Amino acid sequence: MTTTEVDLEAQTSKGDLLLEVQDVAKYFPVRNNALFNRAQASVKAVDGVSLSLRVGETLGVVGESGCGKSTLARLIAALHPVTSGRIRFKGREITTLDRRHMRPLRRSIQMVFQDPYGSLNPRRRVGSILSDPFAVHTQMSRAEMREQVRDLMSRVGLSPEHYNRFPAEFSGGQRQRIGIARALALRPDLIICDEPVSALDVSIQAQIINLLEDLQDEFMLTYIFIAHDLSVVRHVSDRIAVMYLGKIVETGPVEEIYSSSRHPYTASLLSAVPVADRAFKNGRKARVILSGDVPSPQNPPTGCRFHPRCPKAQAICSSAEPPLEQKPGDPVGHLTACHFPVEAGEALALASREPTDAEDAEAPDAAGEQS
Repeated sequence: MTTTEVDLEAQTSKGDLLLEVQDVAKYFPVRNNALFNRAQASVKAVDGVSLSLRVGETLGVVGESGCGKSTLARLIAALHPVTSGRIRFKGREITTLDRRHMRPLRRSIQMVFQDPYGSLNPRRRVGSILSDPFAVHTQMSRAEMREQVRDLMSRVGLSPEHYNRFPAEFSGGQRQRIGIARALALRPDLIICDEPVSALDVSIQAQIINLLEDLQDEFMLTYIFIAHDLSVVRHVSDRIAVMYLGKIVETGPVEEIYSSSRHPYTASLLSAVPVADRAFKNGRKARVILSGDVPSPQNPPTGCRFHPRCPKAQAICSSAEPPLEQKPGDPVGHLTACHFPVEAGEALALASREPTDAEDAEAPDAAGEQS
C-alpha cells in the first residue's frame, strides 16, 4: 500500500480536521462554434470557494438554483476535476490523484443523490446494486456480500426479504433508503447529501432525516447537506454556508446565521421562510424583495456579484470584491463577504413593505433543482 493510500485510510476521531477546500474553481466551457468545436466562453459554476469540515460535523449548503451547490459537491467527491484550487482530505491533497490512488478515496467519500428514481438502475435488482461496492473494493465471497447487503438493508429500515426486488417495486422514500445504504456500504468518512429529501413527501422527509442523524451517531459520519428547505438545513446542520453565483457569501454556526445573518442575500433568503406565528398575519413576516434576475455565471458582475440586486449596494460594491472575513462584533467562525453587512434589526428595514401575492413568486428561492 502506498503512502497516499495509508493517509486516506487513516483513522480519525471526532473534531479532527477532515476536509479543506482552498480557493476551488470549476469553469465549464461553452462551445458556440459547431464547425471548429472551440470553447468561446466558460460558465463559472464554482469560483473561488474555500471551506473546512471536521469529523462528525454537518455542513449545510444553501443557495438558489444555479449557484453551484451541486457542482461543489461533485468536485469534493472527485466526480469532476477542478479548474483551479486545492482539496485536501485527511491532510492529503486529492485534486491531483491518479486513478489508482483515487480508489481509497472512493471508499472514504460517498454521495446520496437528489433523485431516488434516476440514481438507481431500474434493470438491476436491489441486492445486486448494493453488492457493487463490496465487489469493487473488497475480496468478499458471494455469500459474504449477500450477508452484508442484508445487514445494510436492515440498518436503513428496509426488509432484507426484498433483496431480489427491482427499484420500481419500492416507493420514493424506500428508494432513497437504498441510496443511503449504498453510500454507507464501505463505512465512509464523508457522505455528501445532494438534496436527499427534496423529491419526497413531507412525512417521508422527516423519516429520512432521522435515519441520517441516527447513522451519523452510530458510525461517526461527517455530512455535507445540500438542501433548498431552510428549515431542514437548520434542523440537521452544525454550520451553514450560503452560496450565490459560484461563491460563498456567508458562513457560520447555524443559530448564528439564522439569528444574526449579516449578508443581505442571506437576510433575503431567511425572510422568505414561512413562519407559524400569530404575531405575523396569515403566517407572513417582513420580506426582503430583491429586484432583477440572477446574473449569468458566464458573465458575472464585477466586484460583489450580488450588487445588482442588493438593497444596500454602493459604488464600491461594483468595483471591489469583498473578502470573506469576520466582521467586527461577530463570533469566531462567522464570516461574511460584504462591504456593508446587515446590522442588528436592519433586516426589517430592508423590507419596506408587505409583498403582494404576485411578488411571492419573485422572492429569492434557496431552492433547488440540481445546480
